[in-house]
This record gives sequence, structure tokens and C-alpha cells, in this order.
Amino acid sequence: MAISTKPMRRTAPRLSFRSLLREWQLYILILVPLMFFVTFKYVPMFGAVIAFKEYNIFKGIWESPWVGFETFREVFQMQGFYLALRNTFMLNLLDLLVSFPLPIILAIVLNELRVQWFKKGVQMVLYLPHFISWVIIGGIAIQLLSTNTGIVNNVLKSFNIQAIPFLTEPILWVFTYLGIGIWQSAGWGTIIYLAALTGINKDLYEAADVDGASRVRKIWHITMPGIKPTIIILLIINIGHMASIGFDRPFVLSNPLVTDVSEVISTYVYKTGIQSARYTIATAIGLFQAVIGLIFLLSADFISRKVNDQGIW
Repeated sequence: MAISTKPMRRTAPRLSFRSLLREWQLYILILVPLMFFVTFKYVPMFGAVIAFKEYNIFKGIWESPWVGFETFREVFQMQGFYLALRNTFMLNLLDLLVSFPLPIILAIVLNELRVQWFKKGVQMVLYLPHFISWVIIGGIAIQLLSTNTGIVNNVLKSFNIQAIPFLTEPILWVFTYLGIGIWQSAGWGTIIYLAALTGINKDLYEAADVDGASRVRKIWHITMPGIKPTIIILLIINIGHMASIGFDRPFVLSNPLVTDVSEVISTYVYKTGIQSARYTIATAIGLFQAVIGLIFLLSADFISRKVNDQGIW
């Protein structure tokens, strides 16, 4: 009797009325987040059509005249737009280079600590800034780093040291921006990597001890491969956000003296689009930003797949 060599095709389980009745609680639970995403994520996408219209608040979206890509041509002729776009990419790239590796290092160091009370104390100190509003952080930064009245500069003046313009000199402002961002976000990233570290099989470390592996070797050959999927996912997410930037952080830390490096797309949209009631301009910039972010996200995902196939660690 001939044996068929054709691979068996797996069929996906069908959604039947009986399965709905049997697991109705689960389907009701999933309706809540589904309704949230439909209401606040997908329905607002229809507002993107404003970018292609001469929007009139009294006529509404659908009655406003259609202008096609004229708004985008106007945006691309604005010098302030290119400045904001450059600063957005610059600050996000510096954040990625400086802020992304630090939570990985902190998580590995904390994972290696054996004194539990000290480990928990350090974790609490690291996590706390994440739950503080950027408005409060901005006020703290001004109180500490202001050139004339800041506590840090007052201490320096008491030692006859010239005050440092942390918040008014462009290059120093960038370093201050990055430093405050690290202080605020490093702890939250550390939580994610510590959670990933708990999933590594402890038998691997015991086998490495038997083979005489050093602590550095165990970190490189066991710990890093164990958290590699988490690192790749977070890296893809961060690269996907390369064209976008939060509003709170640059807005509260910025001032007119450092506009050349602090003006980003989110603040530019707020000043040019919202304050001036140019909603078409604001929507066009937001849509352009979303498209660029999607391109970065897909590119990062493609590269990560290629790198993962070749193998790292």
C-alpha cells in the first residue's frame, strides 16, 4: 500500500456558537480592551482626513473643502519644521544610544547582588522617578539647575566656581535633557529586564559553575541570550518611536534660549498648529510623523529578523 508523502495541512479551529457559549466569559473580557482600541485608536484615524482639507471648524470635517497635498507642500516649506524634525531625531537618537543600554546593565547588576535588603532598596530608589509627573520634574530641575537661583550653582558660587548654565546653554541643555531622562526612565526599563531574567533556567548557571565559568562568562553566555528577545522587542519599539517624541519632557525643560535644540515636532505642532488654530497644519505634521514612525518600525523589525536568523550570542 502506497504511503502518501504529502505534508498534513493543519486547520485552524473554527469559531462556533457552541464555543462562544462555553467560553462566553473570556469573550466578554476581551470586548473591553477591544472597545477601548476601537474608540480611542481606530475611530480617531478618520480625523487624519483633515490633513487633506482646508479645515473649517464651523463647517466640520466633511464639509470643509478638499485641498489634496497642498498642506504638506506648505509644511515642507517651513524652516521651523525642519528644525523640529532635526531636533526630534537628534534627541531620540541620543536617548537611544545613552538610555537604552543602561537599564540592561542595571538589571544585570541588580540580578547579581546577593544582599536582598540592599537590592530592594536600590530598586525602590530607581523605580520612584518613573511615577513623578514631568511637570514636577521640570520644577525640580529649575530649582536645582537654574543659573542664578539654582541650588547647584549657589553651592558652586560659594566655592568661587563660576555658575554652569545647565538650562540656558544649548549643548549643556542637551546633556541635562538626557541626564534627567535617564534618571526618570531607567528604573522602569530595569523592571522589564529583571522580569525577563526570572525566566532563565537556574540549572544553566549551576552547569556553568560546574564547568568553572566566571561570572562574566555566565553573564555573556547565559544572561544575555536569556533576555535577548526582550532586548530586541524593546529596541524595535524604541526605533519605531524615533520620529515621535513626548510633549511633556521637552516642553517643561525648554526655554527661549535653547529653542535651536529643544524645539521638537510635538512642541512645534502645539505652537504652530494648536495655539494658532491651524489644525490642518497640525494634522499634516502628525500624519507625516506617523508614516515615518511606521517606516522605522517595519525596518527595525526586518533587520531584527535578519540578525536573529544569523544568530547573536
